[in-house]
Amino acid sequence: MKILVTGGAGFIGSAVVRRAIADGHSVVNLDALTYAACLDNVTCIADDPAYIFERADIRNGATLGNIFTKHKPDAVMHLAAESHVDRSIDGPGAFIETNVNGTYNLLEAARHYWQTQGKPESFRFHHISTDEVYGSLGATGLFTEETPYAPNSPYSASKAASDHLVRAWHETYGLPVVVTNCSNNYGPYHFPEKLVPVVIIRALSGQPIPIYGKGDNIRDWLFVEDHAEALLTVLQHGKDGCTYNIGGENEATNLELVRELCDILENIRPTDKPYADLITFVPDRPGHDQRYAIDPTRIRTELGWRPSVTLSEGLKKTVKWYLENETWWRSLLNREGVGKRLGKQ
Repeated sequence: MKILVTGGAGFIGSAVVRRAIADGHSVVNLDALTYAACLDNVTCIADDPAYIFERADIRNGATLGNIFTKHKPDAVMHLAAESHVDRSIDGPGAFIETNVNGTYNLLEAARHYWQTQGKPESFRFHHISTDEVYGSLGATGLFTEETPYAPNSPYSASKAASDHLVRAWHETYGLPVVVTNCSNNYGPYHFPEKLVPVVIIRALSGQPIPIYGKGDNIRDWLFVEDHAEALLTVLQHGKDGCTYNIGGENEATNLELVRELCDILENIRPTDKPYADLITFVPDRPGHDQRYAIDPTRIRTELGWRPSVTLSEGLKKTVKWYLENETWWRSLLNREGVGKRLGKQ
């Protein structure tokens, strides 16, 4: 397949690009190269004849139309998004512009292209979203594909809106779509403003490791390379118009996660004082969801996919990757907002 991947220089997007090329597909990587993007994420496949990079912004509808006409993709995997909850609290406008308006532009460009091609049934628009659109769970229960939407942050609200747009374009215009909602990703090339890389980098530099509130917020953790495999599985075999929840089946509190990362570092690169001594509890962020957890029954039973990497295995792989790729993450530390507490309103 020729796949147009939006946001392919980002964390999850670059994992998808790398996996798609490895699986024998050709890829057009469309990315605006905003603050969280990094072309170094795809250096390993940059010279592959099956790979093309287009610097473009999904907020520019005319440009998108030209790219569809030029490359004639068989499918779209839409990952381009503003994704950091704390940034959405400080500046929600950028999330509306990119996640809502940008998705609208992409849907319209895809619809026009699909119609001019004679509405091929094989075409797919795969919209990649988050479990945060479902809101917060209590101590029990799991998100299913039928869970009502109840977003609690500007970020999750903007993603919920984009999910609804994709559904509407399918129901109204017949555009062939699939939607996936994933749990928290982690792994190599994770931009250093998110929890896992923040913990690793701060621990290595001997700086305080911040944890919101009591650290009892629970997330389901999904290794990014498992996620990339799942996304390509859904793209190729998912049912038209269907939503699939993708989970890691690895629940942990933030405090448990941080302590495990500290233990891994302790074994690989021990210091005079335990890394766990750097843990510092800081005031919680507004609207902090208590728990996310996904029921992955549909993707497992219909498509035969389930995660292959446990949380312990994935965290060890991630820590080793950051230790071996210090040049990559150090080059990103001076980017706007990185290393600062955001979203305190």
